[in-house]
Amino acid sequence: MRFRAILSILCVTAMAGGLVYAAPPAQIRVQVNLVNLFATVRDKHKGIITGLKQDDFQVFEDGQPQEITNFSAESNLPITLGILIDTSGSEYYMLSGLKEAASRFLGRVMRKGDEAMIMTFDTDVDLLADFTDDRARLDRAINRARINAPGSSVIIAQGPLPSSGSGGTNFYDAVYLAAHDKLSEEAGRKAIVVLSDCEDTGSKLRLQDAIESAQRTDTVVHILLVAADGGDQNVARKMTDDTGGRMIIVRNERNLEQAFDEISEELRSQYTIGYTPSNKSRDGSYRKIKLEMKNKDYSALARRGYYAPNGN
Repeated sequence: MRFRAILSILCVTAMAGGLVYAAPPAQIRVQVNLVNLFATVRDKHKGIITGLKQDDFQVFEDGQPQEITNFSAESNLPITLGILIDTSGSEYYMLSGLKEAASRFLGRVMRKGDEAMIMTFDTDVDLLADFTDDRARLDRAINRARINAPGSSVIIAQGPLPSSGSGGTNFYDAVYLAAHDKLSEEAGRKAIVVLSDCEDTGSKLRLQDAIESAQRTDTVVHILLVAADGGDQNVARKMTDDTGGRMIIVRNERNLEQAFDEISEELRSQYTIGYTPSNKSRDGSYRKIKLEMKNKDYSALARRGYYAPNGN
C-alpha cells in the first residue's frame, strides 16, 4: 500500500518551474506530563548490564535534576516495531540477505503482545504490512520487497512520493511517515529498525524533520548501516544518538546476523524510567535530557530530549 497520507503533509503542486512544497508539517501535540525514557546500560566492555535499581540512575532536564517517579527493569514489556528496508539501487546486492536476516530477527525478538509493521523506501515509501503479531504475514511482506531502481529486474510503479526527476532514496520521508503516521497512536515501547546506507537523495523532508517525528512520538531509531563503503555515518549517528538508538555498520551479509542480535539484545534489555518535569511550562519547546549512572563505569543509552506539550 502506498503512503498516500503523505499528501496531507507534503502538499506537492506541479508548477511551470518544477515542484512547490507546502510548509513544514505541524507539530504533534503530546498532552501528557510524564516523560518516559527507555534506556540500555553497558559497561566499559560494551556488555549489557541488568539488575539495576532506580537509585542507580540520575535524570537531568536542561541541567536541572529530576525526580524519578516510575521505574521498571522488566525485559518483557511489549514492543511496537517498524522495520524499514531500503530498496533503492544501492542495496541491489544486499537485499536478499537483508530480507532473510530481517525475518530471522523478527522471529527472535517478537514475543506475545508485540506487533510489527514492514515498510520499504526508495523513490516511494510503501507499507507492505501494517501492525500485526502475525509472523507469517510479516514474513510474506518482507519477501515482497523489491529493488526499485533504473536497471533493476523489478520496477515498482512510482506512487505519491515523487522524486526530484532523477530518482532518489526517500530515507527521511520514510522515517517521518513511520513515526508520525504510524507510531504516533501506539502506546508503550516503540522502535524503528532501519536497514539502509542512509544516503538520502530524494526526500521532501529534512533529516531534522525525521528526527523530530521520532522524538515527538517517543520512538527509538536503530540503524543497521548497510553499505560496502560505510554509507552516511554522520546521518545515521545523529538520528540514532538523538533518539536513543544504536548505529551498527554492516559491510557484508556475514555481519547481518550479529548486528540483528545486538539490536534484539538492546530491545530486550531496556529499563523504563519516568519522571514529571519540574518545568511545567507547556510551551512546545525542546527540552534536553541527560541520563547519568551513579556508577561511572556504566553508561546509559537513551534519548537526548523531548518536546514539551503545547497549550494550557
